[in-house]
Amino acid sequence: MNKTDQAYQALEKMITFQELPPGSLLSERALMERTGYGRTPVREALQRLARERMVDIHPNRGVFVADASIESQLRLLEVRRSLEELAVRLAAQRAQPPQRAAMLELAGQLQEFTGADAHEFGPLLKESHALVAAAAGNDFLSVAMAPLQGLSRRFWFANLRDPAREIRAGADRHQDVLRAVHAGDAEAAARASLALNDYLVDFTHRTLHT
Repeated sequence: MNKTDQAYQALEKMITFQELPPGSLLSERALMERTGYGRTPVREALQRLARERMVDIHPNRGVFVADASIESQLRLLEVRRSLEELAVRLAAQRAQPPQRAAMLELAGQLQEFTGADAHEFGPLLKESHALVAAAAGNDFLSVAMAPLQGLSRRFWFANLRDPAREIRAGADRHQDVLRAVHAGDAEAAARASLALNDYLVDFTHRTLHT
């Protein structure tokens, strides 16, 4: 990765895990100090995060971390549901042997994951999304899905009330998707994807009562 990609990864992680909470005013200088990257990589990373709706850039006011409301989460899940079903169907049909092998390996890691540490689980979750998106072989679809999955991950991690139980639930549903795509079974992959999104909708509604 180049420095812009590295700065993006660092800032996206900070936002996802609430080190930079919703509504925070971000200073380029402060972010340069926190990440260790220069002005240009940080600025370009912020522009990418703005395209993915993680931050809002106001020319005369500054950069703010975007809010993460229940209402916006439910709206984005409506879109994610259809796009992700399409992505897993295409991935089941188009995945190359090395991609299928990587999916099977990651499915095994998800099956064996026993922790309740969101920071340890986060990279596995992100890799699962990236593998399916790459295997689908459609750049337009990948660009459309990236902000939906990124915002969805942020909301999920921010609202874990029983981390061990929810991480187990998330791991099981993602490994089901990966195993179906690995097997080339588009119908099973679609069912697994819809089950995952049903879980995310239910999770979002449950946050109303916590």
